[in-house]
Amino acid sequence: MSSEHAKNIETATRLVTAGRRKEWTQGIVNPPVWRASTILYDSVADMRANAARDTHHRLFYGRRGTPTQWALADALTELEPGAEATFLYPSGVAAISAALLSVLSPGDELLLPDSVYDPTRGFATGMLKRFGIETRFYDPLIGAGIADMIGENTRAIFMESPGSLTFEVQDIPAIVAAAKARGIVTLLDNTWATPLYFPAIEKGIDLTILACTKYVVGHSDAMLGSVTTTAQYWHQLRSTSFALGQVVSADDAYLGSRGLRTMGVRLAHHGKSALEIAQWLKTRPEVARVLHPALDDCPGSDIFHRDFKGASGLFAFVLNGGDDAGRVALLDGLELFGMGYSWGGFESLATPMDPDRIRTATTWQAEGPAIRLQIGLEDTGDLIADLAAGLDRFAAAGG
Repeated sequence: MSSEHAKNIETATRLVTAGRRKEWTQGIVNPPVWRASTILYDSVADMRANAARDTHHRLFYGRRGTPTQWALADALTELEPGAEATFLYPSGVAAISAALLSVLSPGDELLLPDSVYDPTRGFATGMLKRFGIETRFYDPLIGAGIADMIGENTRAIFMESPGSLTFEVQDIPAIVAAAKARGIVTLLDNTWATPLYFPAIEKGIDLTILACTKYVVGHSDAMLGSVTTTAQYWHQLRSTSFALGQVVSADDAYLGSRGLRTMGVRLAHHGKSALEIAQWLKTRPEVARVLHPALDDCPGSDIFHRDFKGASGLFAFVLNGGDDAGRVALLDGLELFGMGYSWGGFESLATPMDPDRIRTATTWQAEGPAIRLQIGLEDTGDLIADLAAGLDRFAAAGG
């Protein structure tokens, strides 16, 4: 496909065609699994010449990748209009850490939303603090007001929208505008929406991060992360990642590429089922609130409808009174919902959540215990029946 034609194809087509260069696939539909550590050279002169070249998309040493890794990275880049390139990581947390380390130095300040993923918070208050980088937390709904928080040493603003526990939707365009006016770099954990539902680079984000473990892989069988960025930040991201020794196995990259091809149809199913279940939960007397960005009473839903192209399968709900024992009775008896960390796979999950333990800039107040749901690809009616029985157990426990 010509580069000019590739610019004009729709996202669904791009998911199928991206990253499948002929020189990498060699006539095979899927890029083969190129496992390699040592790369052999024909001569000393060849080795020296190769060492002097840019190793991007060039065999050099296994840690610099093979066509298997390059195919997935290229495909993710193609999903982000305006992006320069993508680097892959062995997990989403590794991607977040490398992205932050690539743009921050001792003495800098990072602004982080109070709704952020707990490991991101831990990295900021732990390792970054040890390196002399300070973090201030902000209300995720601050919007343009972020301008008042930018100080002399502020170098980066991190966003996660919606928040992975409480689902506040951030006004990313307003925050990006404030950041650009002051020359501040912006980073976004875009795992929930993916570039299919929120094209982050196109919206002005400098570095966009995915825990590809979730929707890209889609089958709960591989750990993977990515950072996609612009030409301005690509070289420092890559050099930082090389210095950290970050590399993804060819087998995991292959699973990521395979999952990516069906991400569009899976996301559509996840989103449709999740919204149906969220709307059903709103009708139940045992439920005080449903935290789903597409629902009008979810914080930031107006921004969601303005900026996002769709919703995925992760949301939460707050029980109407009751206690942890009632929540445990609800969860422990579920038959179709598994209980475990992560999300984005084909299976549904239900886990307890307690945001009040980690908030520092804002206060989480709720009518009762809260539960986060990952809606998988099962029949929606079956999932609703399972939840209905769980809510009955909650009520019987005194909820």
